[in-house]
Amino acid sequence: MSVAEKTGPAERTGPAEKAPAPAREPRITDEHGLRVRVWELALRYLLLLAVLALTVGPFLWQLSTSLKGPTEDIFSSPPKFLPADPTLHNYERVTETIPVWDYALNSLKVATANVVTNCVGSALAGYALARLRYRGRRAATLVFILAMLVPVEGIIIAQFTTMRELGLNNTLVGVLLPGCVSALNVLLMRNAFLNLPHEIEEAAYVDGANVWQRFWRIALPSVKGTLAVVAIFAFMGAWDDFLWPLIVLSDPSRFTLTIGLNYLHGTFANDERLVAAGTIIAVAPLIVLFACLQRYFFRGVGEGAVKG
Repeated sequence: MSVAEKTGPAERTGPAEKAPAPAREPRITDEHGLRVRVWELALRYLLLLAVLALTVGPFLWQLSTSLKGPTEDIFSSPPKFLPADPTLHNYERVTETIPVWDYALNSLKVATANVVTNCVGSALAGYALARLRYRGRRAATLVFILAMLVPVEGIIIAQFTTMRELGLNNTLVGVLLPGCVSALNVLLMRNAFLNLPHEIEEAAYVDGANVWQRFWRIALPSVKGTLAVVAIFAFMGAWDDFLWPLIVLSDPSRFTLTIGLNYLHGTFANDERLVAAGTIIAVAPLIVLFACLQRYFFRGVGEGAVKG
């Protein structure tokens, strides 16, 4: 008899295999690797859903109202967000009621110029406050901080008087000029430049780069995220501004979109479908702008860091 036949089955197969360990429950962790309890995670999602309903809900209701026909009930309870018979007739009525595209073009001119002036002016001023060494730098920073504390309504009469003395009343330049460089945007750019390592600019200085070269080739490309934030804030501020253009402008051909849409509220206040269509026309460019710049918008946390 062979050795294999003499040995039993257990001896041929070797030691018994270990029993499989019981399956562990999935562990939920946050971005730092810390364990999160299930009820805490559920509470977070409930709060996020509540915030989403409060912020996005009114916009969805306006969008739904603008697509509903005259026979549909827009005040049903609970509200119906999906129109039974979607139509674009309300948007056609807006264009027939007011010259909405002329108003939109005026707003686009002001908003585009406001983005350019804020990006250029805030970048230059922020770099000067963060990097240059001169007497009175701290005082200049304090002036920008104090400028943020002054409400617009408190200085609007002085602004109107200044525009009148300059002969800029009833012009788009008069609408643009008071907000061409925002104190908040200057401080945002200053903080972004402060986060940049000094060693990089010191190395460029040793290589013979002057101030403009260090600003244009080294500092500015490193703060694209903050620059996108400034662009979005500047565009939104100019596009949504209502009070200042209402005071400065008197010629209907120069009205911005926010003033032009006010006619829908005043003359056709009972037609909520028409007002909703005008609101969507005004909000659409902001959504497009944010969609194009969102990847830069969320880079603020690591702004100024050195990439290996």
